[in-house]
Amino acid sequence: MKACVYRRYGGPEVLEIVERPRPVPGPGEVLVKVAVSGVNPTDWKMRRGATAPRALPYPEIVPAQDGAGVVVEVGEGVDPARSGERVWLWECAWRRAGGTAQEFVTLPADHAVFLPAPASFDLGAALGIPALTAHRCLTVSADSSGRLGPGALSGCTVLVAGGAGAVGHAAIELARWSGAVVVTTVSSEEKAALARAAGADVVINYRTEDVVARTREFVPEGVGCIVEVDSVTNAGIDQDVLAANGIVAVYASDERDLSMPVRPVMTLNARYQFVLVYTVPPAAKSAAVEDVAAAVADEALRVGEETGLPLHRFPLARIREAQSAVEEGVTGKVLVDVSEPS
Repeated sequence: MKACVYRRYGGPEVLEIVERPRPVPGPGEVLVKVAVSGVNPTDWKMRRGATAPRALPYPEIVPAQDGAGVVVEVGEGVDPARSGERVWLWECAWRRAGGTAQEFVTLPADHAVFLPAPASFDLGAALGIPALTAHRCLTVSADSSGRLGPGALSGCTVLVAGGAGAVGHAAIELARWSGAVVVTTVSSEEKAALARAAGADVVINYRTEDVVARTREFVPEGVGCIVEVDSVTNAGIDQDVLAANGIVAVYASDERDLSMPVRPVMTLNARYQFVLVYTVPPAAKSAAVEDVAAAVADEALRVGEETGLPLHRFPLARIREAQSAVEEGVTGKVLVDVSEPS
């Protein structure tokens, strides 16, 4: 089978397409024929060694956490009826050497989630890390049940910073599915159109509009939850638009330090919650997988430019370009076509 691998840290040039033996599922595992692989920022950061141990943890690594395909074989202890099941895959390459950038992948059975027939493999490959991250950000407030679904966020107002990104898009759709009112910020009119297509109630171009004034105009009491992609740049805005007892859920960062005046944040009884989906508590992660699967079944999660998330496709042979596109900040979701589905 064909697989993308790297054997050392570095730029896109370290990625190679090689032939490998088809893997065999072990106990509790399934073997999936991957149709589409999703590319996330984690992929290029891990490849460059930014989020990994000093030495490469395995002699050879297949990148990519997310994907979608068909179960073709099951290991001991897994229901044989799962063979032939369409699935979406999540967190395949976290502390494992084999991600979804290969024609066949083995992984724990609970990391392969049923994908109903109306949902495309493109959607399945775009879920994973972005949707689970968005779920965590939306469910960490003190009074949250930890679950999303129709009515779960009724009466809540959410501000999604960067609503045209993959996590921002998922946050808008999951929040709206759960009954929240959604305000989002974007950097251009093109991205504003995408955020509106995703379902945002209020879209603010932060380059041309006053985010605090526009948000307070729509929500005078402030927003209860902020899904934050740039906590350092937006620290002042977040504190000015946050409601009493609100929360800022931070899921992305750079190398700068975050600082804030203690008294105003204390007066608000505000909370900052930092989110890295890989180390989220197992029970919370399981709940997120269940809720994302339910949102897919309800057709509340979508992909494609008409829904606010443009797709950028590459064949496996051009995976270097695919990872470079994500590293360069392309708007939308980057997908890699790995193989024809069975």
